[in-house]
Amino acid sequence: MSVAGIGLLFVLYTSGILHNPPGFYLDESATAYNAYLVSRTGAGEFGPRFPLHFQWYTPPAESYVNPITIYLLAIVFRFLPPSILVARMFAAFWMFAACLLLGLVARRISGQLTIGIIVAATALLTPWLFEVGRLGWDAHFVPMAVVIFLLAAYSAQAKERWAWHDIAMLAASLTVLTYGYFSGRVLAPLFALGLLFFATTNHRLIGVVKTWLLYGMTLIPTFVFNWHHPGALTSRFYLATYMKPGVPWSDAASEFFRRYLEDQSLVGLLQTGHPLPRHHVIQAGGVFFFATFTLAMMGLLLVIVRHGRDPWWRFALYGLAVSIVPGAVTYEPFHALRLMALPLFLLLMTVPALEWLLAPAEQTQEAGGNRQNDGAFRRLSSSTRLGILSVLLALTVAEAVRFQLIFRREGPNRGVYFDAPYKEAYNAAVAQPRRPIYLIDGYFGPSYIDGFWYATAEGRSTSEFVHLTGGAKPPSGAIVISSEQNCQNCEIIKRSGMYLLYRAK
Repeated sequence: MSVAGIGLLFVLYTSGILHNPPGFYLDESATAYNAYLVSRTGAGEFGPRFPLHFQWYTPPAESYVNPITIYLLAIVFRFLPPSILVARMFAAFWMFAACLLLGLVARRISGQLTIGIIVAATALLTPWLFEVGRLGWDAHFVPMAVVIFLLAAYSAQAKERWAWHDIAMLAASLTVLTYGYFSGRVLAPLFALGLLFFATTNHRLIGVVKTWLLYGMTLIPTFVFNWHHPGALTSRFYLATYMKPGVPWSDAASEFFRRYLEDQSLVGLLQTGHPLPRHHVIQAGGVFFFATFTLAMMGLLLVIVRHGRDPWWRFALYGLAVSIVPGAVTYEPFHALRLMALPLFLLLMTVPALEWLLAPAEQTQEAGGNRQNDGAFRRLSSSTRLGILSVLLALTVAEAVRFQLIFRREGPNRGVYFDAPYKEAYNAAVAQPRRPIYLIDGYFGPSYIDGFWYATAEGRSTSEFVHLTGGAKPPSGAIVISSEQNCQNCEIIKRSGMYLLYRAK
C-alpha cells in the first residue's frame, strides 16, 4: 500500500475525532498538560525534570503514571501547538499503526499478503480497538507495545541462535510494555516467562535467559523509584484490586478464578462491551465482531489440532490465556482497557483459519498435523471454504457498518463522561473580567486539571488560574469553577452538568 493510500486510510479512520468523543476527560487533560510542560521545560506539573514516572494531580488525588505516552506526546507538542485534536490524533495514530503492524505479523506468519491485509483491516474495524484509539490517555498505547513484542518474538523464535539485536528487541519491547500502561506491568513479565516456549534448544534457552537479564536491568530504575516513593506505583492498583495486604491467599485465588472466567464472558465480548460509556458506546453492543470471533475460534481449533507442537502457536495460546490476567486481578467486570491485549491475540488466532480457508485443495490434503483428528478440515472443498470465508467477511463488513453508524450517532452524546460540561463552565468563567479564576475540586475528582489544560490549549497563561486545595476558601468576589455539588455563601453564575461557576461572597 502506498504512503498516500495509508494517509487517506488514516484520514477516514480519524474522521469526526474532534467531536467524538466529545469534551476531554480529566485523565486526557492530565496527559496532554504534562506532555506540553515536558515539551517546554522537561518537567511535568510536579517533580523533577525528565522523571521516570509522572505525578498526576495535587494531593490527596495524586497518582504516579507511566512515562512513555507523555514523553512521546511531548515530542509532538514540541512541533505542533497543544490542542485536543492533536492529542486525539496522536492516540489514534498509535492504534492505527498497531493494527497495520498486526497485519504485518499475520503476513510473516502465513507468508500471504492477502491474510495480512484481512487481519489489518479487521483490526482497524474492530470496535474495541477503534474506540480505545480515540482516548487521549495511555491505554491506547498497549496494542502497539504488544504488537512490537510479537514482531520481535516471531523473528527471534525462527532462529537457532539469538543474536544480540534479537535479544535487545525482545527486551526493549517488554520494557516499552512495562512502562507504557498499568496492565503492562502484569503482561510484560508474563510474556517474558512465555519465552520459555521457544527454548527448545540450549542455544535458544541461553537467548531467553539473556533476554530476561537485559529486561530485568531495565526494571532497576522502577525498583529504585519505588524504594524512594513507597506505595506510589501501587496506589492505583490497590484501589482497583481485591488482592490487598491482609486478604487471605485462598480468598484472593478464589476471586481471581471467578473473575478470570467472568472476563471470558461472550456477553461482554459480543453483546455488551465495557459497561462504562467513556470506554464504549453502549448502544453499539459488543466490542468484538461475531464474524471475527468465529474466525478466531476456528483458528484456535486448528492450532490445537494441527499446530500443537509448534512453539510459536503454543506461545500464542499462552498469550491468549495470560492477556486476561490484568483484568482478572481487579474488581470491574470486562474492563476493556485492562484487557487490551486480548483482542490482539484473538485476531492473531484468525491467521490459521484464514490459511486454511484460502488454501488450495491440494495444500489442505498435504497439510501437516494430527491426521486422525483433522479429517473434517481436509474434507471440505476449496470452493466451500472460500464460500465460508466470503460469508464471514461480508458479515464483518455488515457488522462494521452497523457499529460505525451507531458510534457516530450516539458517540457525541457522551459529553458528561468526557467532562464536556466543564468547557461550558470554563468558557463562561473566562468571559468574566475578574482574575484570577479559582479552581476547586469536589466529588467528581481533580477537575482543576481541565482548567489548566484548556488555558494551555487556548494560549492563556495558567497564572490566570489558582487551584485551591485543603479546604481553602476563595476571596470575596472571586470567580470559581468547582466540581462541588453545591456551594455555600455564593452567587451561582452557571450550572453546567456536574460543575458550578459562581462568585464567592
